[in-house]
Amino acid sequence: MAGAAQLVQIDVGPPIRQPKPDWLRAKAPVGDNFHNLKKLARGLGLHTVCESAQCPNIGECWDNHTATFMLLGDICTRRCGFCAVPKGKPGPIDWQEPARVAEAVATLGLRHAVVTSVNRDDDNLGGARVFAETIRQIRELTPGCRVEVLIPDFQGLDEPLQIVLDAQPDILNHNTETVPRLYRVVRSGARYERTLRLLENAKKLSPGMVTKSGVMVGLGETATELIEVFRDLGSRGVDILTVGQYLRPSRDHLPIARFYTPDEFRTLKDAALEYAFRHVESGPLVRSSYHAHEHADAAARV
Repeated sequence: MAGAAQLVQIDVGPPIRQPKPDWLRAKAPVGDNFHNLKKLARGLGLHTVCESAQCPNIGECWDNHTATFMLLGDICTRRCGFCAVPKGKPGPIDWQEPARVAEAVATLGLRHAVVTSVNRDDDNLGGARVFAETIRQIRELTPGCRVEVLIPDFQGLDEPLQIVLDAQPDILNHNTETVPRLYRVVRSGARYERTLRLLENAKKLSPGMVTKSGVMVGLGETATELIEVFRDLGSRGVDILTVGQYLRPSRDHLPIARFYTPDEFRTLKDAALEYAFRHVESGPLVRSSYHAHEHADAAARV
């Protein structure tokens, strides 16, 4: 396969201690827009994945009035080895949350809103209904706003997925995160085949739905394994793919096996584009919601 042979094969072994490369140094969050958005989120009792997941792009995105809202509280029922979101027993579902998210989107005048959530394995149907209501309320207050949802796997259940699809989001995203061999340590409670099935079913249940998925690199995967993931996602009709560097949130999280260079990310993009994605965003600081409005515009033009 073109591109695959050029990728550096990873020696899976003990993590190497190394300083963060210059290309991973994001600008510190400053500016009026950043502080105003933070104040708005606090005032409405909302959580953003930008903060909870310690996203390196928070300064750039918030300065441009772009944010990813996190539904269903800020406590996740799973203990994924890469994720900075707090884990534990969540509180009851807040059914007023969709209205507050919609108010924030309207206040900010967003053209493209991204909505995600923690995993709520305690109530998959309730979680799906909150997603659906959030989509509807955003559309009611801001009719011209495109709505992208980044959903959990709902433990493989079809009914919650159908509930979300019935609300007709513009883009349905579910992240693959890593290669099958590393799922057990990286994605607690998730299954690779379940992820593929969800993305495939989204197309079957809602023909024409734009689907999206993201992969992290630097966890000990090999080039061959990454190419196989790209092939699997492409064969399920996934439209948009994001590829970014894993960054360790703390010493309690999985170590970084290695840092990929910008040139390697360009090679990964070229390799992925062989599998019929409409758009591939690949770079050191890329996250699933980074430049999300541009992903959607690029996919629409194809």
